[in-house]
Amino acid sequence: MTTLFQAYELNKTLTLQNKIIMAPLTRCFAGEGFVATDEMAAYYAKRAGAGLIITEATVVAPSGHGYPNTSGIYTEEQIAGWKKVTDAVHAEGGTIFMQLWHVGRISHSIYLDGDQPVAPSALAHEGRIPRTDDLQYPVPRALEIEEIYALESAYIQGAKNAIEAGFDGVEIHGANGYLIDQFLRGSTNERTDGFGGSMTNRTRFALDIVKGICAEVCSDRVGIRLSPGAYVHLEHTSGDEETFSYLLKELEQFNLAYVHTGIFDDSTKFDYLDGGSTEFLRKNYSGTVIASGGYDAAKATAAIDSGAADVVAIGRAFIANPDLVERIKNGVELVDYSEEMLGSLV
Repeated sequence: MTTLFQAYELNKTLTLQNKIIMAPLTRCFAGEGFVATDEMAAYYAKRAGAGLIITEATVVAPSGHGYPNTSGIYTEEQIAGWKKVTDAVHAEGGTIFMQLWHVGRISHSIYLDGDQPVAPSALAHEGRIPRTDDLQYPVPRALEIEEIYALESAYIQGAKNAIEAGFDGVEIHGANGYLIDQFLRGSTNERTDGFGGSMTNRTRFALDIVKGICAEVCSDRVGIRLSPGAYVHLEHTSGDEETFSYLLKELEQFNLAYVHTGIFDDSTKFDYLDGGSTEFLRKNYSGTVIASGGYDAAKATAAIDSGAADVVAIGRAFIANPDLVERIKNGVELVDYSEEMLGSLV
């Protein structure tokens, strides 16, 4: 396991103390006003042994909520709440990025004060909304051009707010079928204006956000999470793989801190990718790649040693084991994760 405990230089600005990343884990424990709580600060501080903590997905605008009690980064109160978190993590010697999020069509009016969800196109995701009895996802309202520009600005302002709150950087959530991913996909983007139709137009929303955040925050402090393999909240459309290949090549110019795989199980293979999601990222992007999706210490070591990834994110094991890094280092048996653990922050 020596590989995992070597420091890793993301860039000249940031060096990680090890190669074990805490993956973003949406916990739904924000307080009133979607503000991070003291309990959340203690939760993250306990996990500061990770080379990098990536926070739970954090909403950049009121229209971006799609789950109960998810944290935000668009009010002064929210910035102040997150400042408690970053102070607590830094006091323990940790490094922490905020994941910036908008769910797009993966929402319902119950989370939006009665408003209709918004998306690139008026195409509903079929299925029951989690944490409800029988509510189904509604048809979203297609965004107007001016609203798209406003949401780009919301991501950029969210990044600035995160830095004000003391974060070491931000991760743009472009994965898992949420808003940015919806713009990238043929199955969810049927626009005929400058944000849809062609491959370059479908990547415009993502690239505008990346460019804007890098200009305000510095690219050394910016990562992005992508799901080239469609596995949740959307379907693959022929040609999407070319869109992701183009997007990754365009991202090269920004010298980002990293690109991060968004998938539950990275062993999943996709015919249209000629392999797995991280394999696709590695083939199409020359910078730092964070693998994620079902890794344990042994699999993470193998992935790094083989060159398949540079560092590896681990999720559920961090819920069950706040001291995960120390347990791995010392060969201590891990506590098994169970869904009951989602009921509290420990």
